[in-house]
Formats: sequence, C-alpha cells, structure tokens
Amino acid sequence: MNERSAEPVPLDDMVCWNLYSAARAVTAAYRPLLEPLGVTYPQYLVLANLWAHGDQTVGSLVTRIQSDYGTMTPLLQRLEKRGLVRRTRSEADERTVHVSLTDEGRALQARAGDIYPAISELFGFGTERGEAALEVLRGIIRAAEQRAAGDT
Repeated sequence: MNERSAEPVPLDDMVCWNLYSAARAVTAAYRPLLEPLGVTYPQYLVLANLWAHGDQTVGSLVTRIQSDYGTMTPLLQRLEKRGLVRRTRSEADERTVHVSLTDEGRALQARAGDIYPAISELFGFGTERGEAALEVLRGIIRAAEQRAAGDT
C-alpha cells in the first residue's frame, strides 16, 4: 500500500486548482472576443454545438455541454429572445423540446469563425501542443466519468 505524505500539497501544485484556474482564464479570454457577437461563453458553447451537430433536443444539449436543465433553459430562452435559436415541442412527446438555429443564428457562425483560432493562438496551441492538451483533458474527463459511473 502507498504511504501518503502528511505534508499538504501547495495549491499551485494541485492539478485540480490548475484546471479550475485554467477554465476561468479561458472563459475570461473568450469574453472580449464574444462581446461583439453579443453572446456569453456558455451561449457560445451551445451555438458552437448547434453549428457543428445541427438541431438537437434540450436533453442532448444538456449532455453535450455538461450542464443541467436549470442552467440550460434560461440560457436557451435568452438565445431565443435574441432570435438566434428556436425551441419547439415535439409532436410525438410534448416533454421533448427541440432546439434549432434560426437564419440569424446560422449567420452568426460566419462572424464567429475567427474566435477559436484566436484562442488557440493566444494559448500557443499549435497542432502538436493542442492535440497533447486535448489528450490530457479528455483523459481526465474519461476518468471522472468512469468514476461517476462506478458510484451510481
């Protein structure tokens, strides 16, 4: 069995702290790029998901964005009020709500095209470094999901 050190780990040396700090830094870096589009970072994630994968149910968006219904519903309401998305109830099951882009939402994609490359450049993510970072982050996500699945 491994012995654990009684010495506390300095905050700056904790992976969890650095992930949290990096997530906040990324959100802050996106803010000035998204401001001209009039969307927040969480709204951008929803739009980027719709641009990449097309129409989806609210449940699918909740899963893909790793959000919850309590957060997603008001976010979608704001996007709908802006005229960027449309929500419609399924005729087969009125509990299911479909989300689709409006013409204005699709047009916004062209204006957002430079955002991800700008972020990649800001953080120095060329092809090799970006792929390495994605591999590490996806590994963390997989491990956390496997742990959560084992806890249920």
